[in-house]
Amino acid sequence: MRWEWDGAEDELSRELRGLGEEFLSKDVAERDRDGVFSRGDWTSCAEHGVLGLLLPPEYGGAGRDPVAYARAMEGLGYGCLDNGLMMAMGAHVLAAEVPVWEFGDEEQRRRYLPGLAAGRLIGANAMTERGSGSDALSLATVAEPDGDSYRLTGRKLYVTNAPVADLFVVYATVDPSLGFTGVTAFLVERGDAGVSVKEQAEKMGLRTARWGEVELDACRIPASRRLGAERQGGAVFARTMAWERALLMAPWLGVMRREIDECLRFVRRRRQFGKHIGHFQSVANRIVDMRIRWEAARLLLHRAAAELDRPEAGIFPEIGKLYASEAAVDVLTSAMQVYGAVGYTTGGRVERNLRDALGMTISSGTSDMQRVIIAGRLGITWPDTETNTEGNGDGR
Repeated sequence: MRWEWDGAEDELSRELRGLGEEFLSKDVAERDRDGVFSRGDWTSCAEHGVLGLLLPPEYGGAGRDPVAYARAMEGLGYGCLDNGLMMAMGAHVLAAEVPVWEFGDEEQRRRYLPGLAAGRLIGANAMTERGSGSDALSLATVAEPDGDSYRLTGRKLYVTNAPVADLFVVYATVDPSLGFTGVTAFLVERGDAGVSVKEQAEKMGLRTARWGEVELDACRIPASRRLGAERQGGAVFARTMAWERALLMAPWLGVMRREIDECLRFVRRRRQFGKHIGHFQSVANRIVDMRIRWEAARLLLHRAAAELDRPEAGIFPEIGKLYASEAAVDVLTSAMQVYGAVGYTTGGRVERNLRDALGMTISSGTSDMQRVIIAGRLGITWPDTETNTEGNGDGR
């Protein structure tokens, strides 16, 4: 674990914080109300290298490691008020760019990664179905081999970025009887015949990150756009989820820290009963607890990011995502108590952040599902045998 940042990492974090404060999300309250994605802010982030931070330079990226990425996105999260924009970028980078980078062949990398890094292409991950979310065994989208191609048929739901995406990482099964081992990943372009996209119902929060349905009607995809080997989709998806769960909450470290700083300023000027409300122990203790949750979330996410350098990321992506997402809800709920009626006002920063934070406990697997996965990694629930009752307790 690294406890200190070098000058370049600190400078990048400050630069992205400044980008968020100066150029991004000026009209976020209105766009949140109307559910509008900002293509202009997306382009600004791309021009400042945000979308290519993790990719090697030969594909248009900056070659940053996962911990440096977490630090950079924390800075952006502090400065940027548009949590939906950061959610859209997380889905694009972690669930579209990363699998192409890690599992794609050289032709696929050259074809897609420079455009994704530059923001010319927007990526999306299409896994969830009506009967299949975290349960990939229930996947119903079928990929039927057809000569040197596959015909994909199925319907994907709740796909972040779908209404604006150019490239979809789609998971389908080549044989439903094989369960998870039949899952295969494909690169589907928006313009492919048989692909239709429509916007889904409005969301409670993260409204500037648009989501939708992707329907595949005998969509013919050449074998050259299969991502990884046939029946390797389970491994592609598992690795993608490790990246997403480890790093999706990184901007929220900045959001939480900004909210704590705002609360400190507020309690130092708000007076009741003849004194600043920070002198009331209940208020002071609440802010202390907010800071402790932020510190713990930061440590866990940095540990999760560091583990991504291993072939198996272990238990920390799920622990980090679970704790940080629930800590964000706790911090924003506490902030609302500090502000009182002002915090509860529709269209205000605290109210919007709380709605958005609740959505982060669902994204990339609900909190309940994270606990199920962690329990399995600890050997509590799987395998259902008595062959190993001790374990080493670290999830690896």
